[in-house]
Amino acid sequence: MKKRREGFSLIEVMVALVILVIGLIGIFNLHIVAKRASFESFQQTQAAYFANDILNRMKLNNKVLSSYEGSYDGGGSAPAKSCDVGLGATVTCTTAETLAWDLYQWQELFTGAAEKADSRNVGGLDSATACLTVDVSDVTIVMAWRGIQETAGTAYEATDCGDSLGKRRRVFILKTVINQG
Repeated sequence: MKKRREGFSLIEVMVALVILVIGLIGIFNLHIVAKRASFESFQQTQAAYFANDILNRMKLNNKVLSSYEGSYDGGGSAPAKSCDVGLGATVTCTTAETLAWDLYQWQELFTGAAEKADSRNVGGLDSATACLTVDVSDVTIVMAWRGIQETAGTAYEATDCGDSLGKRRRVFILKTVINQG
């Protein structure tokens, strides 16, 4: 009489283990891809916020609208006069002083100067460059920064803002019209 074997053989257990490991590797890889996409999305949202921030500053100081034009990389120094109008503040600034303060605060914001780790700015966009162009009342705001992964390196509406970032360049473009005061 033959003895009947019960249970799993070692080969069956090994095959099940290999299948499980392959599945876990797939799940971990999917998690990494999702984290990268989430970070890229966060950077895009930040760029939109920074573009709208300077847009609102330009609307409030529209008498010197054309003076906002330029390319900015966060290298500006603090202006002589602070025009910060926080809660309860009574500061009177000229349009030129407001312009200098707006550009300084905005550059500090998009380079992440408020958040530091080991004396490095970490709260803003990576290697950010901003370009503002003003044509009478037509305003174009371009935020460029370094993304995580390389792309095809396509041109963005013929703008060369942040061109030095190469194939990792990401761009947010905002076009609008501001009535001059």
